[in-house]
Amino acid sequence: MDKVMRLASESGVVLFSKSSCCLCYTVRILFQDLGVTPTVNEIDQDPEGREMVRSLMRLGCNTPVPMIFIGGKLLGSTNEVMSLHLSGGLIPLLRPYQALY
Repeated sequence: MDKVMRLASESGVVLFSKSSCCLCYTVRILFQDLGVTPTVNEIDQDPEGREMVRSLMRLGCNTPVPMIFIGGKLLGSTNEVMSLHLSGGLIPLLRPYQALY
């Protein structure tokens, strides 16, 4: 769990992903469209990936990917991100991490 929490707090927006996950790709593109470049941790490419999956599940995640942290805090998975975006709550959370255009 230490590695997951360390990685989650190293950057403003962190996405735990698998390289073959289409929902992970969708969340990444949404963030990029909103002007945010998340730090992506591909757990299927990490030698400690299995332990990272267990850590994410211990945090209460129903599925290990995609799992999103904003400001070091667990936001959730695709459902939480999309629900927040549709209700207007995602952009205020991302505003501190948006690139200036």
